[in-house]
Amino acid sequence: MTQQILDQAKAHKLFDDAIVQICRILIGKQQQVKLALSCLLANGHLLIEDLPGMGKTTLSHTLAKVLGLQYSRIQFTSDLLPADMLGINIFDNQAQNFQFHPGPIFSQLVLADEINRASPKTQSALLEAMEERQVSLDGVTRPLPTPFFVIGTQNPMHQAGTYPLPESQLDRFLMRIQLGYPDKEAEKTMLRQQETQRSQEAHTVLSFQQFTDSQGLAQQVHASDALLDYIIRLVTFSRESQQFANPLSPRATKALLSAAKSWAFINHRDYVIPEDVQMILPAVAEHRLRSASSDINAQGSLSQALLESVDPLN
Repeated sequence: MTQQILDQAKAHKLFDDAIVQICRILIGKQQQVKLALSCLLANGHLLIEDLPGMGKTTLSHTLAKVLGLQYSRIQFTSDLLPADMLGINIFDNQAQNFQFHPGPIFSQLVLADEINRASPKTQSALLEAMEERQVSLDGVTRPLPTPFFVIGTQNPMHQAGTYPLPESQLDRFLMRIQLGYPDKEAEKTMLRQQETQRSQEAHTVLSFQQFTDSQGLAQQVHASDALLDYIIRLVTFSRESQQFANPLSPRATKALLSAAKSWAFINHRDYVIPEDVQMILPAVAEHRLRSASSDINAQGSLSQALLESVDPLN
């Protein structure tokens, strides 16, 4: 086991620098950047859903660069096959045996770009990789690199040529975020940078060891029994209330705690407060919940309804 060499103060400084680096590229999206970093610190996969051209791919590539992670990008299309992603065994005439040629999934950070444009068969090939960090082909199980993250991007479901992700796959993503349009000042800054042709390139801030140490420090953040009770009340309400057809699973319960610890860590605290849970809950829970109402106007923000129904103090 590698000895931890990074202290908390140094880790906080490194992640402050990482946020600054990423926000130089993705202007005006500090909240989403911090959520994405919290997701990776919690060792979770990230789903980014938004319209084309909003910066989803840019955020993914910049995260890999700043965190010093090996990066690969897979463009999901309707004709993409599982072997195109996982790899294939090819017969070697000279050696007279099959040689495995790994696919792009064998990277530390994999961008599954426009994941909902691939067929359900190809989408499902990611399930084992995302959950168990391994790939099984032709009876042989091969471990994926450490750390291993999938950042999936998807277009809104009303757009042509999309296949909705099944609930089992959505549940594999620890968080889902949306970037949204930049505000006027952020977009004006983008235009200025384009006009002056200033090259904006992020720099690597953390080494591999520093990143893995930071993951360990984030999960050492203290969560009191009262805080754990608050999380339990939230997930229990989603299961007992008639508002939700799909309540939160035990995997979601663990995701809430891990993400809240990472959010507290990024905000320079060694303990979790209810506001941390409230801040990350929409990103962790919204893609897992489904309203029991068939009225599209009644869907609203399910995570907000959950937060309003459960008192953090009782």
